[in-house]
Order: sequence, then structure tokens, then C-alpha cells
Amino acid sequence: MMRLNNILLWDFTMAALIILAQARPSMKTNSQSSSGLRSDCVGNLMRLSLDGALAVGNQLEVDAVNGTQHIALTPSLAAQCGYSMESDPWGNTRIYTSLMGCYVENQEDLTFNVGMRLRLYNQSPSDMSSHDVTQTCSYSRWASREVLCDRNYMEVSTRMATPEPEAKGQAQDVKEDSKNNAVQSASDAAHGIWKMTFFTPEPVSMVLREATQSGYAAKLTPTRVVVRSPYNTAETYTEDVAGVSMEVFRVTAYYNTPHGLNVVNLAAACPTSGILFTEDTISWYVPRRVTPLMDGSFKILELHMGINGQRLEKSQMATRGYTLSQTDFHIVIEIPVGSPDGYYKSHAPDYQYHITYSVEPMLDVLWRADDTQDDTRYKILFPITSPLMPRPPHFNDDTIAQNRMFSVLLGTFLQDVELKNITFSTGVLTVEECNARGFAVQQHSFPNGSKSFSLQVPFDADVVLKHNPEKLVTVYFLPLVFGFLVQPEETPFAHPVDLEASLQDVVLPFLTGTCDEKNFHIVVTYGSQGHGFQTLVGYRQLTPDLSVLYNVRSNETHKSIVVPYMAKDVAFELFTSDSLRARLDVILWDPVNEWTLGDLYLSCSFPLITTNCYPNGTVTAVAVKVESVPNLSPSALTLKDQSCKPVFSDDRFAYFTFNVDSCGTTRMFLDHDMLYENEIGLYYDTYSKGTAYTSPVDPDYRQTISCYYVVNDTKTIAFNSKPIGKEPTAEIGLGQLMVQMRLAEDSFYEFFFQAEDYPVIKYLRQPLYFEVELMHSADPQLELILENCWATLHEDRTSLPSWDIIVDSCGNQDDSDMTIFHPVVSDTRVVVPSHVKRFSTKMFTFVQDEEVLKDEIYVHCDALICDTSNRADGACRGQCAHPGMNPSGHQRVKVKREQRRTDLSHQRQISSGPIYLLTP
Repeated sequence: MMRLNNILLWDFTMAALIILAQARPSMKTNSQSSSGLRSDCVGNLMRLSLDGALAVGNQLEVDAVNGTQHIALTPSLAAQCGYSMESDPWGNTRIYTSLMGCYVENQEDLTFNVGMRLRLYNQSPSDMSSHDVTQTCSYSRWASREVLCDRNYMEVSTRMATPEPEAKGQAQDVKEDSKNNAVQSASDAAHGIWKMTFFTPEPVSMVLREATQSGYAAKLTPTRVVVRSPYNTAETYTEDVAGVSMEVFRVTAYYNTPHGLNVVNLAAACPTSGILFTEDTISWYVPRRVTPLMDGSFKILELHMGINGQRLEKSQMATRGYTLSQTDFHIVIEIPVGSPDGYYKSHAPDYQYHITYSVEPMLDVLWRADDTQDDTRYKILFPITSPLMPRPPHFNDDTIAQNRMFSVLLGTFLQDVELKNITFSTGVLTVEECNARGFAVQQHSFPNGSKSFSLQVPFDADVVLKHNPEKLVTVYFLPLVFGFLVQPEETPFAHPVDLEASLQDVVLPFLTGTCDEKNFHIVVTYGSQGHGFQTLVGYRQLTPDLSVLYNVRSNETHKSIVVPYMAKDVAFELFTSDSLRARLDVILWDPVNEWTLGDLYLSCSFPLITTNCYPNGTVTAVAVKVESVPNLSPSALTLKDQSCKPVFSDDRFAYFTFNVDSCGTTRMFLDHDMLYENEIGLYYDTYSKGTAYTSPVDPDYRQTISCYYVVNDTKTIAFNSKPIGKEPTAEIGLGQLMVQMRLAEDSFYEFFFQAEDYPVIKYLRQPLYFEVELMHSADPQLELILENCWATLHEDRTSLPSWDIIVDSCGNQDDSDMTIFHPVVSDTRVVVPSHVKRFSTKMFTFVQDEEVLKDEIYVHCDALICDTSNRADGACRGQCAHPGMNPSGHQRVKVKREQRRTDLSHQRQISSGPIYLLTP
């Protein structure tokens, strides 16, 4: 701070001299002039008031004006010369000047002219504004002795006695006697104080120059002798008076007048304690008998209290709740804590919120000793600040759960408290950042000068923690730490608040399902908690791999699952000769709380021919393991003739083929039919030899196989004959044969990706199902052969790198994921199976140095159209007729093929893509 040693800076002035940033509290009611300065006279003092708004952002320096001179008032010079200052934290400042001060122009002790210059500095000494203040005060009610106790000095003045003419010789005698104590310096003034003796209580003598150098002031006015002392000097001492600690100084002053040498005894005693605090009241006790100032009995003539140096009328005291009373030993002033003449201030020791209350009462007493006409005016200006009072903030939780909004009101605070930031579970946000994110932060001010802060946070904000103690109940938890600063000191403190609300607002996910002839179609509709649950299909969790198998599709609100009725997660309940009733169990599971959030048990009947009766007497039958026999091994089933076992079996099916005249088949003649019957069964003696089928609760497995053959039937056939004019002949024609390659959605080859579906998105190692078909031909003598298929990064089928999928009509032997050829049978869509080839490979990508080259591939094939009546060409001998014959190795990144079939008359080239790799 600039010129710290040259400014008016006492122990309470720092807030006035530091940059100020906050308006004063509303309880301050001092009237201000338009310039922000106001001066007035209050008894034996001149008071200058400086409004805080004038001092905001400025540094204040005060000069005393002495004629044409400007004397910078340092703290020590101010105490020595009768200047004091009181400032609140917001810069509202009062400067008091004793009318007996060093630099006050005194006219016959009746009129006093006070001059000051205030200098306000902003950022630098060159950026300065000054204000000159002059005030003339008239004061004639001087008591015989006046004692003034200000915050930084003690002052006593007494009326000079006018000696009688005959006393002149006596004065000469005193002057002669005083030579034994000190000799007046030639440099001392002809008239004035030249020597002082302090009693500590031991006498200490010093000439005026020495006393001035020690910080004391002494002078003669036209009618009075004035002595002033700062507190806590070497020549002052402390004395307990009626339980109140008082600072005392006693001095004998020797001074010259035109009438000769005079001696006067002076004393001042000022209280430094005597305050009692309660939560509601400040009680100030001043000794009724100030023993250092009086010896005998006395009478109080006047008794007044005031605020900020200004006397108050009784009506004013009553309005503000002040009381002034006397006891045998004390004069007592009582002030309510929070009265409008004082101010509150915030503090944060140990990061905890406290407040203090400060007020500056004044006591003005006039007493007269008995048997004398001498009176004493005793005036005390006594700033009081209460001890720290803890004020932990309280919060009102105004949250209404149905509004889905946390709402909290935190307070109360004084106006010097600023909300700086709020700490959430995700981090710290400033007030501005809170409002920008939709967290409404507001300040609420009240008429008494206090304020509170409110905060609103939606339940759905990411700073809100939540959990579910019950399925349908959500508990929302908002931990907060409010960060505050006390201004202008910028002292930080914090206050934690935890908010909690519960709401029955959970919408559980639910399941719906339908069936077609081949699949279960399941739709999972997400609830309010999103998709953070497990889906169990059958007894298995729906993993990413299983999701690919079951063609799972999902968006933000739904998930669809397609499960073939033959899938291993489907339970078989019942079957007949032409249908199978199957059930799919789907459970939505919360693994954290171990709750079932939703379930669906969907049963449907699917067409399934379990028995086929052929005209040549061959019978095929399928046995199905149903849920009621969980321990059944289909391989243990036999026909009546136990030597007739399944030709194929797995863990769910057993396939039988037999003739009607074998395996214990019986026959029965009906009216027009012959009934052949056999039975698939489980025989314990056979089954127990190789297995542990011992459960007595498992029912017998019995499946009857029945075939009806018509014995007698008559059909009428009509026909016409017409002679043939000539033998029919075949004409040779030319045409273009078309081949197409398509990517199927799944292994059923029922639905295919269309042109608008590309690029197709697939996961790594997800199966790719391709179908290549000869179009627009019904010639059964033609067969489609896939000679070579390969993948590239680019649409150009000759681009590099490439990877072989099919080589010489067989899968690439060097590929760990072998290409699989799928059989093609005749159905409603496929008329000639030899015109269609199906194969699958797993999704992959090209890498080099462990870096993915590109997240897409194109698949290309060379297809041959062969005449099955002529197998001369090796490539037309059939799809992979001689596997493993090509010994050549293939590298992951291949070089460009040097040779391709040159005879393309019956070769077709097809491609598919792009297919994108989706990285999980």
C-alpha cells in the first residue's frame, strides 16, 4: 500500500483504506451530502463523515490544514494532536477532531476553525482526487475541567486561574522554588508550558520538548491548559476502579503567563473495559465515582448518552431501546444487539460462519464536587464490538418430489457474504456456471439487511445421485457444499447441505411377443430406468454373440429379438404329428438388487411334420425331447424292435427311418385303408445300461407312428389322342444367362439386404450369409458352380490387398474360419436347387502392423454355369468335388493374381458390398 506510514491509519482504519467492493448494509442511516462528505460540530468535537461510496476502490490519506501548511496525519501524530477515525468494513468513515487539537485555529476558546484535506488515490499516486474540508464550530460551555476519552488518546483541559494582584509575589516565590526542580531553557517560549512532571505514580519530569518527543501534547489556549496523551505510554498506568480497568495519566504542568509562573495539576482516566455481552444486549459499565479524578463527594449535574459522538434525546433513546441508568457504583448504558446505529460484520474463523455487532456509544457526564463551584465534564467515545457469535446457516428443504425439482433455501447471511461456488458430486461450479446449466441460483434480500440463497436442481440432472430401494421407488440424493466469501476480506467458508427425496416414479420395462411359422418375435420396451438390466433368454444372458444369433435390433426406447423356435433356448412343451408347441421364457433381471423387472412366457404352436409316409413303404419319424422329460437322452430311444435305433440324434431330436415291414411295425386293415403303426419308446433295461436314467418321477416316453395307405381306390382319367404330323425338334437359340449375389439377413436365407440397405453394418466375426443364384432359367441340366470368391478393401475386384474365401470351388484351407457351404433344397422360392449356391464366412478386416487398414470390405465371386450332362471340364465336376487338391498357400495380404480364366463364355462375375465393420 502506498505511503503506509504517512496516512491516517489507526487500528480500526484498515477497511477504509483498502479497496472496497461492497455497498454498506442497509441498516446504516447516516445522511450524506451529494459529494459524500458531511461535517458537523458535536460539543467539543468536530465530526467529518465520509460516505463509503466515495471511498470505493480508493486509498485514503488525511492531512491537517494549519494555515498554509498541510500536515500528513500519521497514527502517532493523530493521537498526539487530537484526531481519531472510525471506519466500518464498507468504508463509511468518521473523523473526529478535538477543538483543542494541535492544528485547530482557536479564537478566544469560543470559535474554532478546523481544516482538513482528504486525498483519495485509485491505482497509483498520479490518479488522485482531493477534497478540502473546513468547519467552524462554536463552543462556549466549557467546564472548569474537561476530560475527553477518545479511541486513541486521553485529553484533559482545565481553566487557567487568574491570579489576584497581591499573588504576584507568591508567583515569584513559586518561580524561585521551581529552580530547584528544573531550569527553564532559553529557547522555551516566554509564555506557555515549559515543564511537566508525570506521576507513574513515581514522578518523572521532562521539559515540553521532551514531552512532545515522547508523544504528548501540551499547550495553553486563551483561557485553558491542555494536555493530551496516547494510550499505553511509559508515563500512563492502569488502575482498577469499581471493577473497571482504566488507563490513567497524572501530570503537573508548569507554565508562564504574563502574571508569572503557574503550576496546575491535571489528570485523565479513561475506561478500557466494563462491557458485558448477552445474546441480545450490550451493557457498558462506567464507574460512577472516577476516583483518579475526584477525592470527596460530588453531585452529577448532567448525564447523557449518545451515538457516534452525537447526544441522543430521551425520546430517541426510547425509540431505539437504549437505557441509561445509575447504580451505587456504576453508570450503565444498555444497547440492544442489532440496533440501527451499529452494524453487523461477518467472519469465518476455522471456516465457520460467525458474526459480530459493532456500535460506538458515547457517555457525557457533568459533575461538581461538593463545597466548590468547579465542575468536570467527562466525555467518553467508546467503540464496542461484540465477541464472535456463531451463526451456522440453516436450510429449508422446499423440495416437492412431484415437481421433480430439488429446491433449497440457505441462510441467513449478512450482506457482506457472497456465494462464490457450489460443489456437486461431479465437481465445482461457479454461480454463473450453475445458472448456465439450468441450476437456478438466486439471492433473496430482506428488509433487515440479511439475505439468503436459493438453489433449484432438476432430479434428472447428472449431479443428482439416485438409487432404487424398491422396484417402483427412486431415491434422489443431492449432496452440496456451498462455498462463500466474506467481503471485503475475501475470507472463505463453506456449508454442506444434503438433500434427499423419494418418488414412486419407476416405469418398469415390459415384454410383448408374437409368433410366426418359424420364430418368436419379442419386443422389450424400456422403462424409465433405461436399458441397464440383463435380458435372459431361456436361462442364458443375452450376450453380444447371442444378440447376433437372435438378430437383436435396438434403439433408445425398444429392443427386438427374433428367436427361431428350434433355438436351444426354447423349451418344447408338446408335439403332435403335424405341430410342435414351444415356449420361450424371457426375463428382465436387475443383477444389482436381484430383482425380476419383467418376464414373458410365450407359448406358440409351430408346423412340424414328425411322420412322413412314402408310397414305397418307407417311413421317417422325428422324436422330440419335451420339457416334461428333462433327463431324456434322444439317442436312447428305439422303435418297438429295440435294435431299430435313430439314424441321427442330438440332445433334442432323434430321427428314425424304417420300412413298414420292419422294426416291429404292425398293420391293421380298415375298410379302405391299411394302417401301419410303430412306437418310439424308452425302455429302462436298455436305457439303464449306458446312462443313469433312474428317476422314478420321469414318465414313460411313448410316441405312436401311424401311416395310412389306401387299399382300394378308383380314379377316372380322360384323354384324347391326335395323330402327330411330324416329329418335334429342338431349335438352337442364343441368350444371356444372369447371375446375382445377395447377402442374407440370417442363416434361413429368407430375407436379403436390398440396395438401399448398403452399406451393411456387421460386428467382427459375425457370420455373413451369401447366396449366388442363376436367374431366369428353369433348365435342370444347368448347375451354378462358385469357382473363386475373395474380399478386397475397395470396390475394384482386382485391387489389393485381397483375401481368398473360395479357391477352386472349395473353401480356403489356410483360413482358420473355414467357409461353410449350406445345402439348398427345393421350396416355394427355389425351383431348381442346382441354380443356387449358399456359403457363409465370418466378418473380418484387413490389418497391417496391427493397424486396421479400413473398416469395410467388398466380396467378389467368379461363378461358372455348367452343363451337368458334360462334366469334362474339371471345374464343372461339382462344388468342391475334390477338396484339398490345391496345395498352394495363400497369404493374408495377397499379391495381384497373375492369371484368370480366359474363356469367359460360361463364367459370370458378381460382387457385393460394401460391408462395414462396427467396432463395439
